[in-house]
Amino acid sequence: MSALLELEGVQTFYGSIQALKGVSIQVNEGEIVTLIGANGAGKSTTLRSINGLNHPRRGTIKFRGKDITHRPAHEIVKFGIAQSPEGRKLFPRMTVAENLEMGAFQRKDRHAFAEDMDRVFTLFPRLQERRTQKAGTLSGGEQQMCAIGRALMARPTLLMLDEPSLGLAPIFVQRIFDTIVEVNKQGTSILLVEQNALMALDVANRGYVLETGLVALADDAKKLAQNEDVKRTYLGEI
Repeated sequence: MSALLELEGVQTFYGSIQALKGVSIQVNEGEIVTLIGANGAGKSTTLRSINGLNHPRRGTIKFRGKDITHRPAHEIVKFGIAQSPEGRKLFPRMTVAENLEMGAFQRKDRHAFAEDMDRVFTLFPRLQERRTQKAGTLSGGEQQMCAIGRALMARPTLLMLDEPSLGLAPIFVQRIFDTIVEVNKQGTSILLVEQNALMALDVANRGYVLETGLVALADDAKKLAQNEDVKRTYLGEI
């Protein structure tokens, strides 16, 4: 299996505070890889380091063998990496359809927009029902669907999801995770940051446990789910 994304020794700072202290992870073609860890462990900072919003001071990030460590965020999207951010960050006064179109704003192949919009509506039928509704009036679960749909409109090779289940009712959480699996089956690799470690490890191929800016554990997802430390710390099992 060939490496799609490789982080090697990534050190990222917020001013003088070091958030990542040498993170090395890999996402292979066709995989779902999850990052789990406590708040402040560096999960979201890892995504920000990849997507160009917070460039590392040291270390390298390669995508399809190309060094993207210091590329600006808009170029990262063009390379084929899109993200659904934590907190969804939709344009509340724009309709669902307009929000989805914003995900494709860098694309030149406008003739394929309708096809991709149909794909999003097939994944999330509720969005089709709400397509003319303002995004700010949607429920939390619907907003999360819209945020993932917007990222998919960029036609990414790698989809990064930051806390997709945060604050959602259980019925929506299951639906979101079912969709993550379906998107992956359709050929998109996924890097998933998720506080619901049990569900994340259930859908992922591999996982990394981050602790205070370092990778503490890396293994197959099923093995991590059976790891005593992981069970105790992240899965709520004694």
